[in-house]
Amino acid sequence: MLGRTYDSEVCSAARTLELVGERWSLLIVRNALFASATRYNDFSKRLGIATNILKTRLDGLVDAGIMERRSYSQNPELHEYLLTTKGRELVPVLLALTEWGDRWAAPDGPPILYSHSMCGGGISQQTVCTTCGQVHDPAEVQARPGPGMRAETAARMG
Repeated sequence: MLGRTYDSEVCSAARTLELVGERWSLLIVRNALFASATRYNDFSKRLGIATNILKTRLDGLVDAGIMERRSYSQNPELHEYLLTTKGRELVPVLLALTEWGDRWAAPDGPPILYSHSMCGGGISQQTVCTTCGQVHDPAEVQARPGPGMRAETAARMG
């Protein structure tokens, strides 16, 4: 199980999961991105999430810089939650999860279709090589040490 520190785990995927890996967090971001949800009640009604969990998740997303909290009423004091650039850049992550789910977890077909607002074309996520553009099989993808990896960890990767 991952903790809050990464002394032994040098992995951007693990760090990302710590921020948005809990299912309610990604569903909140999804609703903010694609269902125009911005207010506490929007998320509560659409997701059916317990209020204490919703508050914790929204606070966590704000603390992580994925959303920002803005006041829209002083009496009573009410806030809306808006995605930051960091939050909006989760679109490819959600699309990739959705595409995988459409293939492996949607027996009746995709429940939601995403399209390009400018031309109406369908949206898909693709893994591409930055040099040749080709990746035909997931087995062609390999992991190698990057500049953020400590030398002793890189040496163990071989």
